[in-house]
Amino acid sequence: MTVTVVVAGAGVRGVTYARHAVVGGARVVAVAEPDSGRRERFAAEFGVRADRAFADWTQLVDAGRIADAAVVTTQDHLHEGPAIALAGLGYHILLEKPMAPTEAGAAAIAATVAGHGTVFAVCHVLRYTPYTRALRRLLDAGRIGRLVSAQHLEPVGWWHHAHSFVRGHWANTRTSAPMLLTKACHDVDWLLYLFGRQPRLVSSFGSLYHFRPEERPAGAADRCLDCAVEPTCPYSAPRLYLSCLGDPKTEFWPLSPVTDDATPDGVRAALRTGPYGRCVYLGDNDVVDQQVVNLSFVDGATCSLTVTAFTPMESRRTRLFGTHGYVEGDGRTLRVVDFRTGAEERIDTPALSGHDGGDAGLIDAFVTAVATGDPSHVHSDAATSLASHRVVWAAERARLSGTVVNLT
Repeated sequence: MTVTVVVAGAGVRGVTYARHAVVGGARVVAVAEPDSGRRERFAAEFGVRADRAFADWTQLVDAGRIADAAVVTTQDHLHEGPAIALAGLGYHILLEKPMAPTEAGAAAIAATVAGHGTVFAVCHVLRYTPYTRALRRLLDAGRIGRLVSAQHLEPVGWWHHAHSFVRGHWANTRTSAPMLLTKACHDVDWLLYLFGRQPRLVSSFGSLYHFRPEERPAGAADRCLDCAVEPTCPYSAPRLYLSCLGDPKTEFWPLSPVTDDATPDGVRAALRTGPYGRCVYLGDNDVVDQQVVNLSFVDGATCSLTVTAFTPMESRRTRLFGTHGYVEGDGRTLRVVDFRTGAEERIDTPALSGHDGGDAGLIDAFVTAVATGDPSHVHSDAATSLASHRVVWAAERARLSGTVVNLT
């Protein structure tokens, strides 16, 4: 069976998932994307007919069910509408994280897909990496005994944070959502996957520490192209985006959200007028740039998550503490220490691109689930994803209120 797919949202994630789906044998038959340039490029790449290249997801819905599955990669605040409407038409749904900016919206999606019996997966790609499979096998085999505690670091990266969470679409909670939801719901979901259960208590601390007007260097201008400080600023937009030119990978991301014109003049024109050329200290962003989340489970096990802008952009780092052993990993390699023998083992997993192979693993699992009618190929259903999202919202309530949130 060749699985047919429609895509709502032809940005970076929509294109990425569509490419993996085609490699896996699926066929893309329609797209909905308001940006005409993106829509036309997507249609040309995937051979989408002109009458199935829609300017809005509502037009895609009005066309009825014209494929087996829908990939929803619209902006976060536009997840709920298309996910619910397309599920109502009988589409199987692959939904980019987060499910929705609000708990009510995510719960509505979960209720709808449960009522229609569709294959549904949120793009928690960290569950689908070879590294995660190796780690789960290790834990399931009891190699470190019972999991007592975990430390996990999400190193966002200084330039990535400035790109996405200061200048980009996810800079402000009014138009997007808290950073813990838009960036690190991946990580919360992954940690709960390792522990195999929900926490009882949640606390959190964090703030917008650096990217605010009070931190602005003397002499800084409103735009990097006019700024005397720019040559020595870690967050220089010209340095970042001009360095992308000539490399197809970086021209796709992070450059493509900035401009379609991948030339020096095109980049400078975009930085002159668009949001990606603005000073990171202007103050119209409000999401945190660093946050710590603490989880306590009913049996006393604990977990801490640190999300921070102030790192290189690299793979997550994790330490797992067990009753009989210890594991630390960096997204590719696991170091395992056995307390009973003192022996150490190094487990190497493949070096893959796309969230360490998670993008391809997710799409393969989803397409297989649709083709076979067996949802067990995906590693979490709507209820599971909603539960991990609720931990994120609890952490935000804890951070804002300075309290410990009890989830029981």
